[in-house]
Amino acid sequence: MKSMRPENESGDLIVAKKLTKKYSDVVALDGLDLTLRRGEIVGLLGPNGAGKTTAIHMLVGLLEPTSGEASVLGMSPLRQRHEIAKRSNFSSAYVQLPSNLTVGENMRIYAMLYGVRDAKKKIAELLELFEIADLTKRATGKLSSGEKTRVNLAKCLLNDPELLLLDEPTASLDPEMADTVRKTLRGIQRDKGIGILYTSHNMPEVEELCNRILFIHEGRLVTQGTPVEVMKNFQSGNLEQVFIKIVRRGDFVVKA
Repeated sequence: MKSMRPENESGDLIVAKKLTKKYSDVVALDGLDLTLRRGEIVGLLGPNGAGKTTAIHMLVGLLEPTSGEASVLGMSPLRQRHEIAKRSNFSSAYVQLPSNLTVGENMRIYAMLYGVRDAKKKIAELLELFEIADLTKRATGKLSSGEKTRVNLAKCLLNDPELLLLDEPTASLDPEMADTVRKTLRGIQRDKGIGILYTSHNMPEVEELCNRILFIHEGRLVTQGTPVEVMKNFQSGNLEQVFIKIVRRGDFVVKA
């Protein structure tokens, strides 16, 4: 992937142009254009198998695109993955930390890898923030799904990232903790001006959090804009209705 204009010139943390991934005759992602600016929360939405995870894996350098190009923090995800990792982080409800290590051990190891200063204090603050300080000595593999999700979220904030890629971060959380996580993310975005790329199937959550959204279906961009713009474009009262229309009818109304 070719590196494009540096982030400090454009203000764009992510720029993807015509990003495409094919597996033999299967097109997992078909020409996705995506930008994420500093201080934005952008929702990347679609049903299971739409291409969201494929897009994220290309943006973090785990997959090479068949065609197209991407720049993350002004760098190539493939050639400069480790440099990008110093200034960004990733969390998914479906990616597990080493299960045989305790929560405290996992946090200390990642703090060391990220070069976190005053790691003990930082870890304590994050565990308290996500209400998991009492789990420090518990083996990560023995935690509930919701507890693992909160540990993962704490881990991804260790290095004070400028960019967060969050794949369904509240999927395993109860409503009260999911609300806490949303408020925490909003506060961090507001106070530190970070950018967040966010996937979720929880449409009310997306309406609450996201400045802009992109819907993809069968690998293709369907529509984009603010939540209000997209709802108006589909003559729908909420994003859940939009989601259902896209999946059931295959509506393709691309809107810049």
